[in-house]
Amino acid sequence: MAPAPAEPRADWRDLGIRAASAAVLAPVGLAALWAGHLPFALLMGLVAFGLMREIRELSHRRGGSVLFAGGLVPVSLALAGFTWLRADVDAGRMNVVFVVLVVWASDIGAYIFGRLIGGPRLAPRISPGKTWSGAVGGLICAVGVGWVAGLLAPALDHAGETGSTGGMFVAGFLGLMSQIGDLLESALKRYVGVKDSGRLIPGHGGLLDRLDGLILAAIAAAVVSMILGRGVLLWQ
Repeated sequence: MAPAPAEPRADWRDLGIRAASAAVLAPVGLAALWAGHLPFALLMGLVAFGLMREIRELSHRRGGSVLFAGGLVPVSLALAGFTWLRADVDAGRMNVVFVVLVVWASDIGAYIFGRLIGGPRLAPRISPGKTWSGAVGGLICAVGVGWVAGLLAPALDHAGETGSTGGMFVAGFLGLMSQIGDLLESALKRYVGVKDSGRLIPGHGGLLDRLDGLILAAIAAAVVSMILGRGVLLWQ
């Protein structure tokens, strides 16, 4: 009897790419975030320019002005939402950090769980590399960030006791939006027939590849913040 085919081994080849991009983007973003609202707004303007340039190049391949306009809306809303969040004197800095940590946790969790567990594909026609195990693992990690945030800076519930349930729900919602944004970016690249959105880092992709999960998450976070009110931490 012929031996059973070996299970495919987890492919970790792009781990270095993800780590390198985080090592480059994180210090720049954190420096602007801590410097104040104006430096952060200027950074958002530069990011917006880079993202729209990439979307414009993609639209030249297919879709034209319709695709360009369709990309302009979410990118503009996301960067405006992030800038609006940071403008909150009392909670803006930590709210932006919370959103970024949730998105990173969702992305890292999806990567690790997907590689280790594998299983059924989440959307094989859009992104063959994504699995249901990765999606669930990413959400678990995102919710974990909300739980930890609630422990470190607990909110008071209606009974006057501290808790982190609200932060877990918000983090889960933002993690879900992050994964949807990632899938939409994959669908966009498949539609225009490219592997990467740009060439910011040769062989590693563009800004849209690195920030796709933050776009919908930033919009969702701004909406949640508007509902909660200014000066309120998102996990409270």
